[in-house]
Amino acid sequence: MPINTIDGYTFTVNDEGFFTNREEWSEPLAEILAGLVGIDDLTEAHWAALRFMRDDQAKTGMTPTLRRMQTQGKFDVKELFTLFPGKPAKKMSYLAGLPKPVGCV
Repeated sequence: MPINTIDGYTFTVNDEGFFTNREEWSEPLAEILAGLVGIDDLTEAHWAALRFMRDDQAKTGMTPTLRRMQTQGKFDVKELFTLFPGKPAKKMSYLAGLPKPVGCV
């Protein structure tokens, strides 16, 4: 597995760049990663989605999909597309230090 180091943070990723060990993640690291994916500032709305993903994944063992974010987390999918433009499920899981959700291309 490849190892990334950014601003003194070291973490293991898979071939697609997603974390393989959720314990290597931190909120300060998420702030740095956000800039790399085009998000200048993580607002409380961003953090609510990221925290839900981490909590849900800790309970279920699987990274939540957009559908689960909507049904279980009560997030508005349109808002998630606004907060995390392009591919929100991938960006959220990357920023939350989690594997890519099952079914994400």
